[in-house]
Amino acid sequence: MIKVKNVTKKYGNFYAVRNINFEVNDGEIVGFLGRNGAGKSTTMNMITGFIEPTEGEIIVNGFNIDEKPKKVKAQIGYMPEGTPIYYDLTVKEFISYMAELKMIPRKRRKDAVKKAIESTGLEKVQNNLTKNLSRGYKQRVSLAGAIVGDPEILILDEPTVGLDPKQVIEIRELIKSFRNNHTVLISSHILSEVSQLCEKVIIIDKGEIIAVDTPEKLESETKETNRIHVTVDDMDDNFLNIKNEISEIDSINLVKENDEDKSKEYIIETSSKNDIRKLIFSVCAKNNITILGMTIEENSLENAFIKLVENRPEFSQKEIDKMQYEKEIEELREEDRINKEEKEKRKQAIKEEKARKKANKEAKKEGQKKEDSKIEETEIEESKAEENNKVESEIEETNIEELKEEELKKEEEENK
Repeated sequence: MIKVKNVTKKYGNFYAVRNINFEVNDGEIVGFLGRNGAGKSTTMNMITGFIEPTEGEIIVNGFNIDEKPKKVKAQIGYMPEGTPIYYDLTVKEFISYMAELKMIPRKRRKDAVKKAIESTGLEKVQNNLTKNLSRGYKQRVSLAGAIVGDPEILILDEPTVGLDPKQVIEIRELIKSFRNNHTVLISSHILSEVSQLCEKVIIIDKGEIIAVDTPEKLESETKETNRIHVTVDDMDDNFLNIKNEISEIDSINLVKENDEDKSKEYIIETSSKNDIRKLIFSVCAKNNITILGMTIEENSLENAFIKLVENRPEFSQKEIDKMQYEKEIEELREEDRINKEEKEKRKQAIKEEKARKKANKEAKKEGQKKEDSKIEETEIEESKAEENNKVESEIEETNIEELKEEELKKEEEENK
């Protein structure tokens, strides 16, 4: 009848619900449970077409809410939380107005309004202005507006809030009677009521569906230990010793001693899934301990609910995975940025090293040129000096020769 497939509702960066999946079958009364802010009202508003999902699809009686919204809405009776009614209308006028909004044919409208009034016990106040009603009666008027016209699906958000115990019982019986002709989805904080009304429970927490099962199975699967309350006539305190004979017993604790008959009340805790009460009877009889009463403590839907939702992380596993993914992406981007910077630094260093080497090479060349020039100048100077020395030597030799010749001439003249 109702199929919610991979539905996500997102407001900015906030996920009201994330990728939820569940089904509600024909004729079922299903409890929809969750803490405040868990996503219950958001989901109900999406099923009824008040808001659109960001992702996913919702199928109601074969019709997609996005594609055939009018056909879907025609099959749903919705009672929102907070009794949104018009205070300037009488009870009958308000229900008639709701019948008109639902486009109930005129010839059927009067009977439909009458049936809704009778079903919710509003006959005595049908001509009163709704603003003059008590909170409980206003709640009934809101419920009557939802059920007028016998829609196939009823979605009820906190239907018994503000009702007195008698009214709660009456509305509870009324909702039970819907099982024959309606499919009902109920959101409620009164878990004992859900346990009595519903054959299936859907639990949502922090925008995620965390459990879909019968109340009995949820109670059984979340029960970690069995607690057995035993009242015995045991003047000699022998009852504590039965722990030595029954290995399944984890602990025995005295609760109180009754002053009237001196009987004692104990709590036995066992992690065994087996019922050990027969074994307790047998051991007590053997030890002459009289059992005055023994009951096993039943787990409740409240305990199961608390067990399922307590100590859940602030963020869902999917949110944690998403944040981890985004963190890894950011780390990869940062690593890539650092690698690019390092690469640029290496390129710049290589460029600077090449420029330095080139400058050194050019400086070396220039130095070599200067050195070569100096050597060449020195060689030229040495060559010039050598040439001068040679010329001077030649001149000196010439002078000597001339002197020798003059001396020879002088000697010849003297000899003559």
